[in-house]
Amino acid sequence: MKTYLVTGAAGFIGANFIKYMLAKHDDIKIVVLDALTYAGNLATIANDIDNERCYFVKGNICDRNLIDQLLANYRFDYIVNFAAESHVDRSIEVPQLFLQTNILGTQNLLDAARGAWVNGKDENGYPTWRKGVRFHQVSTDEVYGSLGAEGFFTEETPLNPHSPYSASKTSADMIVMAYHDTYKMPVTITRCSNNYGPYQFPEKLIPLIIKNILEGKRLPVYGNGTNVRDWLYVDDHCKAIDMVLHQAEDGAIYNIGGHNEMQNIDIVKLTIATIRRIMTENPSYRQYLKKKELNEAGEIDIEWMNDSLISFVKDRLGHDMRYAIDPSKISRELGWLPETKFEDGIVKTIQWYLDNQEWVKNVTSGNYQNYYDNMYKNR
Repeated sequence: MKTYLVTGAAGFIGANFIKYMLAKHDDIKIVVLDALTYAGNLATIANDIDNERCYFVKGNICDRNLIDQLLANYRFDYIVNFAAESHVDRSIEVPQLFLQTNILGTQNLLDAARGAWVNGKDENGYPTWRKGVRFHQVSTDEVYGSLGAEGFFTEETPLNPHSPYSASKTSADMIVMAYHDTYKMPVTITRCSNNYGPYQFPEKLIPLIIKNILEGKRLPVYGNGTNVRDWLYVDDHCKAIDMVLHQAEDGAIYNIGGHNEMQNIDIVKLTIATIRRIMTENPSYRQYLKKKELNEAGEIDIEWMNDSLISFVKDRLGHDMRYAIDPSKISRELGWLPETKFEDGIVKTIQWYLDNQEWVKNVTSGNYQNYYDNMYKNR
């Protein structure tokens, strides 16, 4: 039985990853380590934690004593590091937090793992490692910076981050590769495009727009909304990571993209239209609207649900214009391809949020509203 330490798995992508792995593999054990900050929600993975195949430990990847204890208690075959401060807006407000978690936290994991896994030295004096052990770093396409109207990021694209968030992720990637080059530590890195799907915290574009539409709020769009992102359904991302863990060579780096480039403004308009269509076809979903004016037929009115909700706000500092990933390397070497078309994935995502309003309510309680108001006031 293979044992995994998955950090940050109470967050969006990490939670989907452990659900995917537990469903696919019968012969694995997962230890989840998460600090349960604002974007980590234990309720998201509560049904997965059975203390037989999946265990939960609350803690921070910067806590060396805790990491050493976990490595001593479990013979991990894989460490998959999702743990990170991940929102660009927050990194602009409090950059030091991103440097501490994303850089020093990653280095702490690597160094603890190095100390636990060295069995000796080979004839050249390099450390020897227990067979099968691998450190996987979950990174982002933002490490490459911004593209013009044409072209794609490849694994050979120079790293050129523009925000404190992307700079911290770039630094973490370089430290991971430094441990591979210096200590011959078995590592892999994946750099993904924008993920979307179930369990995403509503500071990100798609769940934020869904939440605001249901509350009858304005829909904030940075600048003129023409920034382009490549969208990747989260299950497709999880499948890719699983393949990299079990098939890739040590030191390999792969880009994971969805072949779904869209402008932000088009995402917002499509989300509005999709929610309106769903509520037209199934009026029972209108119960989730906070704005409950009745139309002439006595139904909850949704005529106001249109593009007039869009509110353009002051652009984000250092806002990259376009990201687009070329995933041909992982397709060619490992056989991975994105399976979910955006027009299908967005419907599945919106449907999930409509059907899980209690989850949304729970994760957005507390300090979220203060954060939201602070981010978008005077913009």
